[in-house]
Amino acid sequence: MNKDIQSYHKSQAVGDKAICDVLHEEICKHLPKAENKIWHGHPVWFLDGNPIVGYSKLKAGLQLLFWSGVTFEEEQLVPGKSGKFKDASITYTSAEQINTKDLKRWLKKANDIQWDYKNIVKRKGILERLK
Repeated sequence: MNKDIQSYHKSQAVGDKAICDVLHEEICKHLPKAENKIWHGHPVWFLDGNPIVGYSKLKAGLQLLFWSGVTFEEEQLVPGKSGKFKDASITYTSAEQINTKDLKRWLKKANDIQWDYKNIVKRKGILERLK
């Protein structure tokens, strides 16, 4: 595990750390070619420099966010509040809530369905679908 991500996990409360550990293991297992690092203070995985998935601690729990998640058409994933982007997420309050079968399916979709966030500034806020 990347030492910055390891530090992020260690900074979490026991229950949140357990969630982080499961998410990290599953994401690394199903997106082995993805680069992972702390980005804007949170663990994020990238494919070819494009953010794909990450998680962060919120007041309500630990949020797992897929940058292109709206396009996955998965009812458990809640679209982002702005409506301007293609992000969708799910929030966990315990590691037991994580359905690894669902997570595996979402991670496959994250690999196959991508919007180009890497170049969003260059395109003045316009997202284009990749692949």
